[in-house]
Amino acid sequence: MLIALLLSCLPKVPIQAGAQENKSGKSPSQDQLKEEAEDYFRRWLDEDVVYVISKEERAVFESLTAPEEKEQFIEQFWFQRDPDPRSAANEFKEEHYRRIAYANERFASGFPGWMNDRGRIYIIHGPPDEIEAHPSGGRYDRPLEEGGGTTVAHPFEVWRYRFVEGLGSDVILEFVDPSLSGEYRLALNPDEKDALLNVAGAGNTIAEMIQRDESLEGTTFTSPGNANLRSFRARDTAFDRYETFTKIRHAKPLKHRDLKRLVEIDVTYQDLPFSHRVDYFGLDETRSLVPVSVEIHDRELTFGEEEHGRRARMAVYGIVTNLSNRIVDEFEADLVSDYRARTARSVYQRVLVLERKGRYKLDLIIKDLISGRVGVRRLVLIPPPHRSELSVSSILLSNRITRLENAPERHAMFVLGDFHIRPSLDKVFRPSENLNFYLQVYNVALDQTAMRPSLRVAYRVAKDGHPVAQFIDIMGRSIQYLSEQRIVLVLPISLQSFEPGSYEITVTVKDLIQEREVRVSEAFDVAAEAAG
Repeated sequence: MLIALLLSCLPKVPIQAGAQENKSGKSPSQDQLKEEAEDYFRRWLDEDVVYVISKEERAVFESLTAPEEKEQFIEQFWFQRDPDPRSAANEFKEEHYRRIAYANERFASGFPGWMNDRGRIYIIHGPPDEIEAHPSGGRYDRPLEEGGGTTVAHPFEVWRYRFVEGLGSDVILEFVDPSLSGEYRLALNPDEKDALLNVAGAGNTIAEMIQRDESLEGTTFTSPGNANLRSFRARDTAFDRYETFTKIRHAKPLKHRDLKRLVEIDVTYQDLPFSHRVDYFGLDETRSLVPVSVEIHDRELTFGEEEHGRRARMAVYGIVTNLSNRIVDEFEADLVSDYRARTARSVYQRVLVLERKGRYKLDLIIKDLISGRVGVRRLVLIPPPHRSELSVSSILLSNRITRLENAPERHAMFVLGDFHIRPSLDKVFRPSENLNFYLQVYNVALDQTAMRPSLRVAYRVAKDGHPVAQFIDIMGRSIQYLSEQRIVLVLPISLQSFEPGSYEITVTVKDLIQEREVRVSEAFDVAAEAAG
């Protein structure tokens, strides 16, 4: 199942401003920094998005307390409205702030333009398709649907939208400035622009003139059923005018986009935490294999009762784009996790094939289909360039590596060559487990007689900089695969004698033919055995 791409530009809380000295030359206190952050969030809620945020979203935002949660909410808020999540820019956000700037410049009247009715409608719905402006008011000949006749009008504007979601086609709005202050107010009734409305005997409608002229008694100008001498349209009824007046002032209903229109994200602040890891392995001179692995703790998932026991169900969606926003890869998967223990984890992996010269963006989403919670990551993928000198791949650490007897299925998870490797994303191992090490080495010289390399591979495990285990392989026992393109090193290391703590494994590969050397390191932890 596909999930709507949730990511976009996040306006950061201006806490950095607090790091500067104030006018007194003193650095701001923690209370001042907190006050600045709170002021930023307040202005974002009550000014920046006051017209476009829904009641549900506002309630969620106001319930958040941690600045980090509010930052994440703001990021999700803009991301959900991004019309093209594949592009680097968020067009909705940019257009929104452009509208605010235009409203402040065009509709100001003693206070910022975003605060009055024209600014509000412009920010929510954008520029109207047509504007009829009467900035000076003056003589006004009413159309028949307004009663006809001539009067004097206050300054007013008529805005026409060809279509407004929730209201339909041909939406007409009137803004009137009865105080001549430049503050145009959205009118509920067209009579509000009539400056002579309450002046007896002035600015009469046709109906009022007929009532005053007895010589016209018996003459009928009305349509059937219209006793008020007005040519009514459906939108002229009091009910329809009130509906337009009410709906036009509120945020558009939020539609959660997804690329395949299959999954909607709830309008709530929800976050599904998960870990991720990206590795790079050379495929050939122009392409790289890029395994993207994600891991989620079962304690974060919601398990439902099914025929075969308690199960959690997840949807994974990913889309890879290049700098030109062209889609390079797109994938989806439905995952099922049977309940084991709250300490268990579910892992998913997708192996991408990317051009070495490119830079890419990966939008990755996981959704718990039972709870509706969503986790989002936006990652930058930069495959390393091809090198002619001795080089190595990423190091993979795993508690189990097995050789495959048969060719794997296309897009099989955790498969590199003929090995099945489920990487440890947190790199935490128990003393009862083996630390399995996987590494690819490139551009190794081969002895032209035996067509074999001559390598010296040194494995060193250190704790706090002090070695606790060392192994030097000059016989090639850790070489599990050999070709002109790459050499694969796999080595299991027993952790039975290791005390709990943080360690680092360093592998030094020396090509004795070329007299070249390359070194790579990876940190890992050994945890105490679980009780019971």
